[in-house]
Amino acid sequence: MVLFGTLVNGLAIVVGAWIGVKIKGFSTSMQETVMKAIGLAVIVLGFTMALEGQTFLIVILSLAVGAILGERFQLEGKLNQLGQVMERRMKKYGGDGRFAEGFVAATLLFVVGAMAIIGALDSGFRQDHSVLLTKSMLDGFSSIVFAAAMGIGVMFSAIPVVLYQGSIALLATWIIRMIPEQLLDLMIAEITAVGGVMIMAIGLNLLGIEKIRVANLLPALVIAIIFVLGTHMLI
Repeated sequence: MVLFGTLVNGLAIVVGAWIGVKIKGFSTSMQETVMKAIGLAVIVLGFTMALEGQTFLIVILSLAVGAILGERFQLEGKLNQLGQVMERRMKKYGGDGRFAEGFVAATLLFVVGAMAIIGALDSGFRQDHSVLLTKSMLDGFSSIVFAAAMGIGVMFSAIPVVLYQGSIALLATWIIRMIPEQLLDLMIAEITAVGGVMIMAIGLNLLGIEKIRVANLLPALVIAIIFVLGTHMLI
């Protein structure tokens, strides 16, 4: 089954977030300390991912152009509006005003990175779900901590994860046939690097150091692919 790994990944996030929401005894000070700890860990993760890029100019240009597009279409504002609507409907489950923040932060953390792309390609092309099953365990444990501190919004990050990885898995045969392996590896590297910078921004938000509209940077992931393709065609 092509989507087995993706569905398990989504289920792991849902179950982990459900457990996190049910955890009791999280005082305000405890939540604050946990979020600071997560923020530090996320920054380290993002920094490690950012170093995966082979052409830093592509990372810079992708983030700059992506930020312009994101601000133009106000992606952060639209996601927050969606989060507020969903939170009102889920209020009886403990909505606390951080629904959108938890949803966006968890989505970016779970979607951006090499494991999501490589795992989905392996699932679709070779029916090998080992990478996504490993990712499922990591995401499941992470969602417990995130949901305990940020609420039920984390659970709904499973939806974009399933849509994103599922689409790659279903298109895997076409992707691998149409894109040379070397070019595909370069795309993955640059997407991971751009995503790493975005994840570092999430970490800064969690630490309360700076409020960065991370969702407005999402177009940078697509722009990175376009720049890699353009560079490949010019060489």
